Amino acid sequence: MSEKIGFAAGDLVVYPTHGVGKILGIEEQEIAGYTLNVFVVHFDKDRMTLRVPLAKAKVSGLRRLSTRKEMDAALTKLKGRSRAKRTMWSRRAQEYEQKINSGDPASIAEVVRDLYRNVGQPEQSYSERQIYQAALDRLVREFAAVEKIDEDTAARRLEQMLSAA
Repeated sequence: MSEKIGFAAGDLVVYPTHGVGKILGIEEQEIAGYTLNVFVVHFDKDRMTLRVPLAKAKVSGLRRLSTRKEMDAALTKLKGRSRAKRTMWSRRAQEYEQKINSGDPASIAEVVRDLYRNVGQPEQSYSERQIYQAALDRLVREFAAVEKIDEDTAARRLEQMLSAA
């Protein structure tokens, strides 16, 4: 059954609202009288285990890790110029949250790029820092998984790209 779905135990996957997780296996569970087959996905960083019904995996946005090509496209966006709109912060914050929760590395890279503050730039508000950190953490985790490096190294490399842009 897992061959048909494309995921197997041990695979690293991305769940849009939680980031990179590892499939521990497929379980059969009875919920409200129905028997469901579910992916058991563990997120180390959040110390959380999520159960995603096989039938809803695609709809929920569960996907494989980005390919190197997709990650390179995201990193290219990271190196571009900030395109922060001059709309109200609350509206921009909503858009940033949507991009982060989309799970798309290119969209997340845009958020990181737009909210990054270099030395000598004005301080960020608390909510800007929170959103920036959430986006950076999500991007670092997937970048580290794709490059097969630890998260600290991935974070340093992303910071270097940002400061060089």
